[in-house]
Amino acid sequence: MGRNKGIEQKVWPLAERVGGELNLEVVDVEFVKEAGRYFLRIYIDKDEGVDLDDCQNFSERIGVILDEEDPIPQSYYLEVSSPGIERPLKKLADFEKFAGREAQIKTFAAIEGQKQFKGKLLGVRDGQVVIDAGKGEVQIPLEQIAKANLTFDF
Repeated sequence: MGRNKGIEQKVWPLAERVGGELNLEVVDVEFVKEAGRYFLRIYIDKDEGVDLDDCQNFSERIGVILDEEDPIPQSYYLEVSSPGIERPLKKLADFEKFAGREAQIKTFAAIEGQKQFKGKLLGVRDGQVVIDAGKGEVQIPLEQIAKANLTFDF
């Protein structure tokens, strides 16, 4: 599954515009090729959670804009959904918003001898993400985070 960052960067501001109109947060935009087909996936959220109507309204609005702006040269399937219970964390504001929750962070390079951290998010300090991964606090620069998401133990 390969991602196309260029298309994602073109679609993100269009999605943000629709999100702003509908009072929805754009959590992530993915453009991927799977089994020979392209998919544009846009994940949306709001404080009380999104429902099917939110996804449908967003999909209809962004669909019109994508048809007008035409940022994607090939045919694709549009999918709009909730980010799920283990939502990705992308922006510093995400790490601040979900302080106190359990999360998993993977870094590009080792920090304090490791590249994976799982524990309680403590928020943001001095522009860095802070997590308590069981051995005390670790500060991680946002640009060093390869992937981060909330975790939920069932």
